[in-house]
Amino acid sequence: MPRRTHWARGIVQGLFAAAAVFSTGCGSGSPSEAVLELSFGHVGAPGSLFALTAEEFARRVNERLDGEAEVVVYGSSQLGGDDVLLQKLKLGTVDMALPSSIMSSRIAEFGLFEMPYLVRNREHMSRIEEGIVWPRLAPLAEAEGYRILAVWENGYRHVTNNVRPVRVPDDLDGIKLRTPRGTWRVKLFQQFGANPVPMAFSDVLLALRTGVVDGQENPLAQIRAAKLDEVQTDLSLTEHVYTPAYVTVSSQHWEELPENVRAVVEEEARGLRGFVYDAAKRLDRELLVELGQTDISVNWANKSAFEGVSQMVYDQFASDVATGRELIDRALMLAN
Repeated sequence: MPRRTHWARGIVQGLFAAAAVFSTGCGSGSPSEAVLELSFGHVGAPGSLFALTAEEFARRVNERLDGEAEVVVYGSSQLGGDDVLLQKLKLGTVDMALPSSIMSSRIAEFGLFEMPYLVRNREHMSRIEEGIVWPRLAPLAEAEGYRILAVWENGYRHVTNNVRPVRVPDDLDGIKLRTPRGTWRVKLFQQFGANPVPMAFSDVLLALRTGVVDGQENPLAQIRAAKLDEVQTDLSLTEHVYTPAYVTVSSQHWEELPENVRAVVEEEARGLRGFVYDAAKRLDRELLVELGQTDISVNWANKSAFEGVSQMVYDQFASDVATGRELIDRALMLAN
């Protein structure tokens, strides 16, 4: 658990002033006692894209702040799954989190990123970020108490299972498939014919081992890092959804931090996008080769067949969300 949480921030900031006086008067002191810890929680396992990017971010921030404040990363759901992390942000007991799909269950418009085959590539995603996320979605998150500092990546998602290779939607018929706790992912896999079972990512490995579910869907980096391939027979490269990840803080508690600390953290979070995309591309290439050398069978899915049965999800999103059609049209326009 973090060594210092928001309820103690006033005390810590008081210690900054006391330490400064002590240092001036005595010429000595222990700088480590005045370090402000910023806890950063995420669900990724060691070696995942989440872990690599969060650790690089912490390295850059800590180098610049040089003992004034320190980002400490807690991966593998150490501080809780995405549900818990979002709650802890509001409570002020976690400083930063990296939610992904769960945002669509908090703010309806974030369901845009649950639309199958919407994001064509990372260049397209960068245009969506600038044209939709910052002007349209980020203010909605702010209104719900969450401030988005940067948009990183979870990645293109694929299906694994222990029943059969998945090449067309009919191959998912009856498969109990773990999904994140997002409304639209459940609707999507119902449309594909699967039996979706929402659950926290931290529970997936055990659920697969014990047969509670037959399969799951995640980016390659999450699959390999969490060792999900070791308890699955088939990996089907569907690329059915691209999921961003959001460096997120509490709108309320974030303002309690010193201004210069906030400025450095925000600048480094936003400036990491190039590193995130490069790391994601590298992992996609390397892990595909690596997984191909394991016991899991790998096949490409017929994406055209999946796209052909995806329109209902688009139509329902456009109907259920007031600005849904406008968001979809805008995102598709940005593909060009």
